[in-house]
Amino acid sequence: MKCDLCGYDAVTFIRYNGAHLCAHHFMSYIEKKVKREIRKQINLHPGDKIAVAVSGGKDSMVTLKLIHDIFKDRHDLEIHCITIDEGIEGYRPSSIGIVKEFCDQNDITFHLISFSDMFDLTMDDVAPLSGENSPCTYCGVFRRKCMNTVANEIGATYLATGHNLDDMSQSIMMNFVRGDIERLARLGPHKRIQPGLIPRFIPLRMVSEKESLLYAIVSGLKFHDQTCPYWKEALRNQYRGIVDELESRSPGSKFSILSSYDQLYPMLTDNFKAAELHECECGEPTLGKKCKACELSEYMKRKIRGQ
Repeated sequence: MKCDLCGYDAVTFIRYNGAHLCAHHFMSYIEKKVKREIRKQINLHPGDKIAVAVSGGKDSMVTLKLIHDIFKDRHDLEIHCITIDEGIEGYRPSSIGIVKEFCDQNDITFHLISFSDMFDLTMDDVAPLSGENSPCTYCGVFRRKCMNTVANEIGATYLATGHNLDDMSQSIMMNFVRGDIERLARLGPHKRIQPGLIPRFIPLRMVSEKESLLYAIVSGLKFHDQTCPYWKEALRNQYRGIVDELESRSPGSKFSILSSYDQLYPMLTDNFKAAELHECECGEPTLGKKCKACELSEYMKRKIRGQ
């Protein structure tokens, strides 16, 4: 196959638009999509700080690289990297080194926070006792609190995450099937800014998982490619299979799911007004008296003590 734009050898065939692209034009294609999404999602001003949540996997490393490449000449902005150590033996430690190396090489301020420091728990403590909830339920809640806490501490204006098109279409499908329409109204990127919550944006929102992986490979980006030992228990896996099957049968289905959501979004936000938040004793915003992270961590500590 030859690239449709220059005649050099193609590295990919993009099924949903029929394009063959070489490495150079594929990277340019992804970079243009990401720049367009960033312009749509956030409005930056001099002095702003962008925090990027980075696990070391392909998606978060691609997100960090692209944000750095796009804004490295903007000396009126700061880029910070937030990495979370969940406490998973044999999995997380090696990825932390990859992230820190990239930050050191590119003069990005690196922040490391652990579940152990924040909750006095590790995921290796939690997973065997997670019961009817999957380990991912606890991990997701704890990670969100860690990200928001550090982003607040550094005075971040926005928090970028590495969610890609596959993640977004799966989340939309999952919430539709569960009938959780209010949660759909709260999906990022966040247009409504709530006190104490750093608004999140999603640069890879229109980039598929396969495209993210290929971009990392052809750009020579180092990333952590191990799989979390607890991933099989995630509810999301059911919806991953459904969405992938739809995409296989009808290329572009993931874009269609996201596009449909975008058209519904104004109606969702009109119907579900911004919630009135309170302050948990830990300082995090919450709907009730305690935030979900405090509830789950206290519950898990009681289980560990055998209470």
